[in-house]
Amino acid sequence: MSDHPPQPLPAGYRTRPATAADLPAIHRLVESCEQALYGVAETDLDTVAADQARPGLVPELDTVLVHAPTGELAGRAWVNRRSEVHVHPAHRGLGIGAALLAWVEARARRAGTEWVAQTVPDGDPAAVALVRSRGYEPMVTSWLLGIDLPTEPVLPEPAPGITVWPFRPGDEHPAHRLTEDAFDEWQSRRRSYEEWALLTVERSTFAPAMSSLAFADGQLVGAVLALDVPDADEGYVERVAVRGDHRHRGIARLLLQHTFRSFYHQGRRGCTLWTHSGTGALTLYQRVGMTVRRSSTVHRKVLVAG
Repeated sequence: MSDHPPQPLPAGYRTRPATAADLPAIHRLVESCEQALYGVAETDLDTVAADQARPGLVPELDTVLVHAPTGELAGRAWVNRRSEVHVHPAHRGLGIGAALLAWVEARARRAGTEWVAQTVPDGDPAAVALVRSRGYEPMVTSWLLGIDLPTEPVLPEPAPGITVWPFRPGDEHPAHRLTEDAFDEWQSRRRSYEEWALLTVERSTFAPAMSSLAFADGQLVGAVLALDVPDADEGYVERVAVRGDHRHRGIARLLLQHTFRSFYHQGRRGCTLWTHSGTGALTLYQRVGMTVRRSSTVHRKVLVAG
């Protein structure tokens, strides 16, 4: 591993840092983990690439790959305050996950990080047990919500002075400011435009025609940014935000219904999104007819430098 492994791996398994050339293989690994757990792969290559491009993350120091004796990618981890650990289903039960988690903590300590966080699916009891055994504590809960669209969604009347348009060229920077202003209330740090764009408007699956924006007096006051994943039965909402002085006017519900309707016209018969307990938005999504499909918990461990 980068530096030295805090605990040994099975005989014949070797480690090295990740490079840009490894992104497709990492993506396949993540897909295999999701297929085994959920029955469907959800993470796209753009998300994997954006993780490795996080500001301050140094791939040579902050990433590690574990290869099996056959050469197959058996596991990977990265750490940059947040962290992710994945172990291929065919290589679980060998202590690889524990070794990677120990590496994450050791690397974070050497970098002077006070704490490290790991998002763990609640439906993976082995992973939950592992992080809890190492002293991680639950911090916030994330929910995947979904809605079925058997019929065309009905659009509510907009609040006075509000107009709705699909996302257009030139809306990128206003949408960045709006969503980051809204997310400042609960996220640990503000993303630069470049980092934000990798996760939204520069993704290959970004769907401007399905993304809905609300304006008041020519100013952007609300946004729903959507992704259209090829061969998927459902659409996906990546961001929902309303400017603080325009909340409680039904704008988020209005924009969601516009996006649901756009996906319906594209033949999608459902839509999903993730939210978490820090946003306080769960009841909003439930009011528009979305229901919880599954959950994950962000676990955090306070570290002692050394």
